[in-house]
Amino acid sequence: MSDYGDDGDIGGGDEPMYEDEEPIDEELDPEVPDDDEANTRGAEEEENVILSGDPSAAANRTKTTTKSNKDKKVPNEERTTTPYMTKYERARVLGTRALQISMNAPVLVDLEGESDPLQIAIKELREKKIPLIIRRYLPDGYYEDWSCEELLQ
Repeated sequence: MSDYGDDGDIGGGDEPMYEDEEPIDEELDPEVPDDDEANTRGAEEEENVILSGDPSAAANRTKTTTKSNKDKKVPNEERTTTPYMTKYERARVLGTRALQISMNAPVLVDLEGESDPLQIAIKELREKKIPLIIRRYLPDGYYEDWSCEELLQ
């Protein structure tokens, strides 16, 4: 059966043909980025920051305009979350670093013949040499930044 339904079949086809429908005229608007896209771009532009925590808290932080993102950072002396890296943070850090290594980022440990990017990332994490920062969002919209060197595995 052709795309237009004119290949000589008289009934018995699998697809019903509708002749009464009119083509839908859609207005072509110039693409305007959604608010979510615009806000995540700003967070992604910060280098070496991996986002972690409650996704709804991240969404709530964009709705309040009383404080900027810099004002919502909890100082390192007043952090309240645990100094342990969660299994989810570990997986994200290892995946991010393995991707960087596979894209020819400089390796920060002795390779000792290792060529697998994931194994190299695991070795870097074990030796606390991964130069990434984990950002944990709190329920009130504030966030804490932890470096991989500070967190215990």
